[in-house]
Amino acid sequence: MSAALPLDVGAALREGVVIPAHPLALDATGRLDERRQRALSRYYLDAGAGGLAVGVHTTQFAIREAGLLEPVLRIAVETVREAPRDRPVVLVAGVSGTTDQAVAEAKLAADLGYHLAMVILRGLAELTDDELIAHIAAVGEVLPVFGFYLQPAVGGRTLGFDFWARLAELPCLAAIKIAPFDRYRTLDVVRAVCESSRAAEIALYTGNDDNIIVDLLTTYRFPVSGGQVSKRIVGGLLGQYAVWTHRAVELFERAREAARTGQLDEELLTTAARLTDANAAVFDVANGFAGCVAGIHEVLRRQGLLDNVRLLDEQERLSPGQAAELDRVIRAYPDLQDDAFIAAHLDRWLDT
Repeated sequence: MSAALPLDVGAALREGVVIPAHPLALDATGRLDERRQRALSRYYLDAGAGGLAVGVHTTQFAIREAGLLEPVLRIAVETVREAPRDRPVVLVAGVSGTTDQAVAEAKLAADLGYHLAMVILRGLAELTDDELIAHIAAVGEVLPVFGFYLQPAVGGRTLGFDFWARLAELPCLAAIKIAPFDRYRTLDVVRAVCESSRAAEIALYTGNDDNIIVDLLTTYRFPVSGGQVSKRIVGGLLGQYAVWTHRAVELFERAREAARTGQLDEELLTTAARLTDANAAVFDVANGFAGCVAGIHEVLRRQGLLDNVRLLDEQERLSPGQAAELDRVIRAYPDLQDDAFIAAHLDRWLDT
């Protein structure tokens, strides 16, 4: 039997929220910096995020080998529980590895109070589609599933229309993060959901950091059984949402209102292109995303939320030229940033 979402969480998920992919705060010695880890969560919540995703790529997959999965998952839940709020916060835990490992991680997340498991298929290249579906279904017996199309450049694999069509029929599937950074593959996922028997039940989220606003503005429409089925990407679960989050929430609400009313202003499309340019610097597109996580950390360091750019793998760092690219986009696009918001609240967020 599949696990079920709390009704208010399910409603929020389907309506659409901003979900930052949560970074990992380490001190200068490489140990978990709990104070700054909590400060990051407080920042996202106060910025208006409607959820947190922890244990995902931005958190660094190596937290498992480092023995940090449990404390990092726990700190986020504790921070959510201490925060005053008038709406549910959607808590997503990344789970990975073999089926036994992924199920064990889902059980840990469920015990801590997470609502959904994002099943990361990285490292499972030898599995067939049948085996992948069975793997995800096993996790879905513990927690509702947030499907994840991870781009191949950071460890994902190509997953065809047939895979997504079959996955969409699993009762445990509550949402999908579409992050292939590819319009054709994005369409595969959306069409598969639209043609499924569960089209109305599955929430679609953009993970395409290169196309955030346009994904949120688009209504997809496909012929199904002699009629038309329409579907929108209702929210975002993104590494880009880990920085400049207060402004990202404002842009999300603006895009959602434009999609709802059909009143699209040209300036929003211009902003979409500006955000893509800024993301290219943060994610280090020029070097094949090698400095993606380091770029997120560097932005947060410059704003005072982190005090270093240390990652679990000491070989991972900003790429040559990436800091200069960050300088460029920070100068070019002050309207995308939220430095003043952070400065006004940083001391409180860092207060243990």
